[in-house]
Amino acid sequence: MPSEKRQPRKVGIKDVSREAGVAVSTVSHVLNGTAPISQEVRARVLEAARALGYLAKRQQKGAIASLSTLYLAVPPGNLPHNDINLVSWTLLTALSRECEARGIRVVAHNGSPQLDAAEIIAGARAAGAEGIVVVYDDSPKLLKGLTASEMAVALLNGEDPSMKVDTVAPANRYGARLATEWLIERGHRRILHLTWRGRSTILRREDGFRDAFAENGLPPDQGRVLYTDGYEPAHARQTLRAFVAEHGGLDGFTAVFCAADNLAIGALGELQALGFSIPADVAVVGFDGVAPVDLTQPSLTTIRVPLDELAAATMQVLEQRLSSAGGVKPATRIELGCRLVERESAGALHRA
Repeated sequence: MPSEKRQPRKVGIKDVSREAGVAVSTVSHVLNGTAPISQEVRARVLEAARALGYLAKRQQKGAIASLSTLYLAVPPGNLPHNDINLVSWTLLTALSRECEARGIRVVAHNGSPQLDAAEIIAGARAAGAEGIVVVYDDSPKLLKGLTASEMAVALLNGEDPSMKVDTVAPANRYGARLATEWLIERGHRRILHLTWRGRSTILRREDGFRDAFAENGLPPDQGRVLYTDGYEPAHARQTLRAFVAEHGGLDGFTAVFCAADNLAIGALGELQALGFSIPADVAVVGFDGVAPVDLTQPSLTTIRVPLDELAAATMQVLEQRLSSAGGVKPATRIELGCRLVERESAGALHRA
């Protein structure tokens, strides 16, 4: 009688514990990121888990904390050095909290004013980092250089059309369409979009604005785009002041949808200074959801971006990339939904 074929024994957390010479609870904390563990012990546990094939086994569950040191690269112009960079401050704070909760050390890149792939890679390797997070900068040259390193890289709040790098971003296009359609549903037909010539994520918001007019069968010229010189409130004030002076008013436009809360703050201030009542004469909507409720009068209707969830998703993407070492895994593109927060600055259009 032929002997039965013995099935290979499944590798479990106890095997990793025995191989690494640590307690089962320590392995659990390392793999799940539930407590701070020393770098030396973390490295030993991860090496044992890789050698036994346990990281690959857990890959699909997305529950492997194979990251001990993260290298963070942010363009200097986007660092939260003042109270205007509310989005950067909120996003980077969320990322820092997420890493702290997982027991991950964060090393910030300090290099040239323009992010350089070779500098980032050298810095990451010198820091002993397993993964790199780049925030905002999605220039093709930078991303191409980073992928050549074969290190785990995630782009937060950016896009990679080549689909070589894992990316995590808000659903900018759909969020902008949501805001514009909300205004259209409330009777607005001529809407200004206040934006600037920024990175791809900002362009997607302009795309969503135009989508709303097309989907509602409205002439595209009823949605006009005004470009500012930047994202600061002063830039919005300057652009609107020039527009009103040129047209002797708002030229029939009854709403302003801004590509960022910063622009909306400036728009509210300038429109009121010019004698317009909000929202009776003109509605104003922002995007980001970071401006404190009491910062504007009236309070700002806006599209809220899930900044905390973006940070968490970025770490999960990196963990999954690291746990798939040795295999070819397609780049992941994650977009998280945004939601409209209705406040006082926008409402239904009333005509006598």
